[in-house]
Amino acid sequence: MSGKLFAIGTGPGSSDLITVRAARLLANLDVLYAPAGRKGGDSLALSIVREYLTGHVVIKERHFPMSTHEDEKESIWDTVAEEIRQDVNAGKQVGFITLGDAMLFSTWVFLLERLQGRIPLEVIPGVTSFACIASRAVFPLAMEQQTMAVVSCTAPEAELEQALQQHDCIVMMKVYGRFSQIKALLARHHLLPNALLMSEASLPNEQCFRQLQDIGDDVALPYFSTILVNKQWLAAEPQTL
Repeated sequence: MSGKLFAIGTGPGSSDLITVRAARLLANLDVLYAPAGRKGGDSLALSIVREYLTGHVVIKERHFPMSTHEDEKESIWDTVAEEIRQDVNAGKQVGFITLGDAMLFSTWVFLLERLQGRIPLEVIPGVTSFACIASRAVFPLAMEQQTMAVVSCTAPEAELEQALQQHDCIVMMKVYGRFSQIKALLARHHLLPNALLMSEASLPNEQCFRQLQDIGDDVALPYFSTILVNKQWLAAEPQTL
């Protein structure tokens, strides 16, 4: 059998939100690459998929630094991409797992840049965190002719403000460490009543905040925190469509 790489989105956190296709592929892998945010740290993505793995799969946890040093990151991506290429060329069925969906704000894309056209590969979609949040909170992402933007809060404030001005619905990801700035921005545009924040969606410690003005600026929010904004929907109380 010829080797192939599968980039698999694990979904937002709960293991039962993995797609059926992802579960079937995970059960037939020879090698699985799992990203870890810290050296020696646990891989959340791996904990999500572990119940779907068989005993014969070789698990390779690889640390992808959050460093701002581009040379360090480039070196690690090059090394892991070459390791994956060698496994695939050896005829193995190889998986790379990533939280949420593989094609959205994912480390996988940096590996894709290095591997596309060099080895057979397939991307398996996953449930995004914001789709999960919308469902858990019963808060529509977008309706009818509404436009929607997905932004990273690491972007310059002017770009975030532009998204709030130009779109009806906004998904604000990577809120961690920037909440006070984002809350002030939403207040300036009178959007706090139309915004909610959820942390660790679908995980045991999930939290949903529907009154963002009541969250203190010094509150330490979990790393996985996302804000949804819908200008035509009030966040204060869950509504049934």
